[in-house]
Amino acid sequence: MSSLEVLDLSDNNLSGSLPQCSHNFGDSLLILDIRRNKFEGRIPQTWTKGSKLMVINFSQNKFQGWLPRSLAKGKMVKALDLSNNQFNDTFPSWLGNLPNLKVLILRSNKFYGPIKTPKANHKFPNLQIVDLSYNGFTGRLPLKFFQNSNSLSFDGAEHLTYIQVNSSINLPDNQEYTWNLEYSYSMIMTNKGVDTVYSKVQEFFTAVDFSSNQFAGDISESIGNLIGIRLLNLSNNILTGCIPPCLGKLAKLESLDLSQNKLLGEIPQQLTQLTFLESFNVSHNNLVGPIPHGKQFDTFQSSSFEGNSGVVWKPIDKEM
Repeated sequence: MSSLEVLDLSDNNLSGSLPQCSHNFGDSLLILDIRRNKFEGRIPQTWTKGSKLMVINFSQNKFQGWLPRSLAKGKMVKALDLSNNQFNDTFPSWLGNLPNLKVLILRSNKFYGPIKTPKANHKFPNLQIVDLSYNGFTGRLPLKFFQNSNSLSFDGAEHLTYIQVNSSINLPDNQEYTWNLEYSYSMIMTNKGVDTVYSKVQEFFTAVDFSSNQFAGDISESIGNLIGIRLLNLSNNILTGCIPPCLGKLAKLESLDLSQNKLLGEIPQQLTQLTFLESFNVSHNNLVGPIPHGKQFDTFQSSSFEGNSGVVWKPIDKEM
């Protein structure tokens, strides 16, 4: 199988461990998809040796243990989805030196511990979508890891080089004929409180989901640097302090979920500047004061603010 470019074993009933020889597919393999099976055990440490893989999807299996450090050798990897397994490890900061990594999905595993300040060479320079939800991460929000990302920190699609998360991948020309292969890559993220399947994400889509962990402390003002972000979900953590007014700088933001934390103070008036905001949820915190009015805020229902005993919600009278 030295010329194999795509190996898709997804949606079968395959079981057992990943063979130690699974890395011996030659230099041509670009896509490896074994999602939605019953594979278990550990991933071999050597399986990415000499790899040119661009897309790796091991999601929805029963893999366990530590992530193989050999993943750091996958310099061509653009999308890595390890969600819905039983990996038990600390945050893989060593993946931050992968120059082409755009999508990192670790949701619904057993990752744990604080995410420490990144080393100089672990900066995730082109990360576009990161989902760490439903794990056991602790400590402060790891914003420093991702504030150097071109995709999250720049405003405008001209800075984003990744194709769609679910998109056509153009394979190299064959000597005898030219052919293109469309390969579907989807992901699940929590939006509007619901697990949503994103099967066709536009190239400018950028998202951060840190929900359902044990992150604590306040939300740093540095979050205002992620001006290219479209979806931000920090819900179901132990965050304290006030909602930073600098969130109003995230002009492209479409969905903001800060619910089920311990946030204090008033909802900043600056958030009314978010004219693209379609979903907003700050329910079940310790917020007080009036709800800002104007623009998108006049469209949100009371459920977006419930569970805050000090919040004053008054529906807008709409003229017939």
